[in-house]
Amino acid sequence: MNLIDIQALVIDMDGVLWRGETPLPGLVEFFDFMHSQPLPFVLATNNARKTPAQYLSRFAGYGVTITPENVMTSSLATAAYLRNELEPGSAVYVVGEDGVREAMRGVGFTVLEDAGQPAAAVVAGIDFTLSYDKLKYATLHIQRGARFVGTNSDLTFPAEDGLYPGAGSILAAIQAATGVEPVTVGKPGRQMFDVAVQRMGSDPARTAMIGDRLETDILGGQRAGLKTILVTTGVDNEDSIETLGIRPDLIVSGIAELTQRWQELLAG
Repeated sequence: MNLIDIQALVIDMDGVLWRGETPLPGLVEFFDFMHSQPLPFVLATNNARKTPAQYLSRFAGYGVTITPENVMTSSLATAAYLRNELEPGSAVYVVGEDGVREAMRGVGFTVLEDAGQPAAAVVAGIDFTLSYDKLKYATLHIQRGARFVGTNSDLTFPAEDGLYPGAGSILAAIQAATGVEPVTVGKPGRQMFDVAVQRMGSDPARTAMIGDRLETDILGGQRAGLKTILVTTGVDNEDSIETLGIRPDLIVSGIAELTQRWQELLAG
C-alpha cells in the first residue's frame, strides 16, 4: 500500500490514540499532520460509552481540535440501525452509559429504567456502572419478547495496565441468561465504515482504516473495501496475524511511526 495514494482516514481510538486515559506517543503530531494535508477523517469507535461532545472535550484536553462530524460511535450506528427497525417512539431498555442513552433518545426512542413496562428492544454496550439489576431487567425484557441488540462484540478493550472486559463480555452474560444471541452493529459490520466514507465523500479504495484489532478494525475495513493499517499499540500484533489469518495492508508500531513514514514519503 502506498500511503501517498490515501486521501481519507477512518481511525479507531482505544488502542490507537490512547490506552485508558493515557494518550499514545505522537497523538498531537498525528492530528497536526492530518490537518496540514488536509486529510479528512472520521473517528470510528466501538466504544459506546461516551457521547460525541465528551470526545470533543477529551481531544481538547490533549490540545487537538475535532468536530462532531469527525466522530462515529457504535452507539450512533446502533441508533441509526434501530430507527429503521422499530416503530417511531418505541421504548428501549439500555445496558450502557451516556453514549448509548443519548443516541437512543436522539432518534426519538424512550429509554426505560426498569422492567415495569414493555420494551421493544434491549440495547447493550460497555457499561462501567454495570449492576445485577441491569442484567436482571435486560433478561426480563428479552424473555418477554424484546429484541436483543449489542453496540459491538469486543470482548475486551485496552487500558494502561492490560485488557479490560468489553461490551462483548456484557452481551455474553445476557445471552447466557436468556439463550438469545444479540444482533451486533459496530465493527466489523459495514454500517460504521459506510457511514464514515459517505460523510467524507471519499473513494473506499483510497480510504484507509487505522486500527488495533484484526477481527474488528481490519476485517471490517477489508469488507468495506478500504485499505487497512494495523498499529500494534493496542490488542493485536504480528503474532496475531499468523493466528487469525487476517492480514492488513500495512503494520506500524504506532501513530508516531505512521506519521513519520508518511511525511518522509511526501518529502520525496
